[in-house]
Amino acid sequence: MKLTINGESHEVAAATLATLLAELDYDGGWLATALNGEVVPARERGGCALAEGDRIEILAPMKGG
Repeated sequence: MKLTINGESHEVAAATLATLLAELDYDGGWLATALNGEVVPARERGGCALAEGDRIEILAPMKGG
């Protein structure tokens, strides 16, 4: 299915937000996620179904100084 992830179009196989994060190699509890502008808490990602055309935002902390 085609999704917009962080502003870029991606073709993915994932059916839920949790499987999408695994498919894209995101891991750890430090992520913030949103689906179509609505924040999705980590505990709800496994039940958060994705649909064609959804907009996903994934934010992860970065190291640096």
